[in-house]
Amino acid sequence: MVCATLALALVGCGASVPSPTPTSNRTTSPAVTSSPETTAPADAAAVFPVGEPREIATGLSAPWSIVFVGDSALVSERDSARILELPAGGGVREVGVVEAVQARGEGGLLGLAVDQDRRLYAYSTGGQGNRIQRFALTGTGGSFTLGAAETILDGLPSAGNHNGGRIAFGPDGMLYAGVGDAGSPQNAQDPGSLGGKILRMTPDGGIPSDNPDPASLVYSSGHRNVQGLGWAQDGTMYASEFGQDTWDELNVIVAGGNYGWPDAEGTAGAAGLIDPVLQWRPDEASPSGIAVVAGSVVIANLRGERLTVVPISDPSTAAASYAGEYGRIRDAVLAPDGTLWFVTNNTDGRGDAREGDDRILSVGLAG
Repeated sequence: MVCATLALALVGCGASVPSPTPTSNRTTSPAVTSSPETTAPADAAAVFPVGEPREIATGLSAPWSIVFVGDSALVSERDSARILELPAGGGVREVGVVEAVQARGEGGLLGLAVDQDRRLYAYSTGGQGNRIQRFALTGTGGSFTLGAAETILDGLPSAGNHNGGRIAFGPDGMLYAGVGDAGSPQNAQDPGSLGGKILRMTPDGGIPSDNPDPASLVYSSGHRNVQGLGWAQDGTMYASEFGQDTWDELNVIVAGGNYGWPDAEGTAGAAGLIDPVLQWRPDEASPSGIAVVAGSVVIANLRGERLTVVPISDPSTAAASYAGEYGRIRDAVLAPDGTLWFVTNNTDGRGDAREGDDRILSVGLAG
C-alpha cells in the first residue's frame, strides 16, 4: 500500500523499527514495523504512563467504552446493555439500560460518545443490525438519567464478530463510526455496503456535504474491524484496527482513503492503498480503543494485554506499559484531570477474570 499523501512529514513505507530501550513500567513491543511517520505539533511532547495505576471501579461486567460528561464518566457494558455512571466523588451507579440490545459474540452495547449539547450516543447491536442511537441526559453529575432512544442510523452490518463499534466526535463536530466487515471481508471494498468502513455523519445521522461522496456516509474504506478513533492536536485522525492472522494496524485516516482489506493486511506497497503507520502481530496487540494525548497515541490492547504508547513524532519508539499486569485492555481515554483511564476486559468470555475484574484504572502521564 502506498503512503498517505498528508500535509505532514512522512518517511518511506515499510521501514523496520529498532527496539527502544525499556524503562520502568515500559517494555518494548516486538515485531513492530513502521510506515509512515508523522510529525507532532511543536508543543505536543510525547507522554507515557508513570507509576502504579489506582482503581476507580471494580466488579464491572464486560465494560466496553468510557466517555466523560463534565467530571463524571459514563461506561457501557457490552452484554448487560447497562450504562453506568462513575461520579467524581466515587462509586458506580446505573444510568439506564439500552433496550433491545442483542448481545451475541462481539455484539452488544459497544461505543459511546457525547456531543457539545451533552447528548449521549451509543453504538449497539439490535434486531435489524448494528445501530447508533442518541439519548438525552437529564440531571447533573452524580444523578444522570437516560432519556428515550432516538435511532439516527440503523441496519449496519452485524455478526457474531467484527462489529466495529467505536464512535467519536471529531474536531469538525461530525460523528465518526468504525463499522466492522461483520465477518464478510468483501464488504470492506464494496461501495454499496457500510461494512468495513469508517463513517462520517452529522449529529442527526445525515450525510455531510463535504464527505468524499456527498451521497454517502463513507469516509474511508478497506477496513476489517476498526476499534479505536482519535485526533491529534493538528487534526490528524488515527484509527486502530484488528488484523486477521498477520498484522494489526495503526492508521492515519484521510478522507476517501482505501486501507486495503481484504486485498492487503498490513504494509503491502500496492498502488491506491494506504499503508499503516505501525503494524503488530495480533498476539502482541489486538488494538482496541485509543487516546491521542499531547504527542502520543495510547492504544488499549486485548490479546497483547498492554497499553502501547506511540510517540507521534517518532512511531519507531513505540513502547508498551503494564504488559500482562491487568489482562485484556479494551479502552483508554484522557480524563478531565489529565490522567489516563483504561478499561480491562477479562469478563467478556475471552479473558481470564481476576478477583475484582473487570475494573477501570487511572494513571498519571509524564513526558
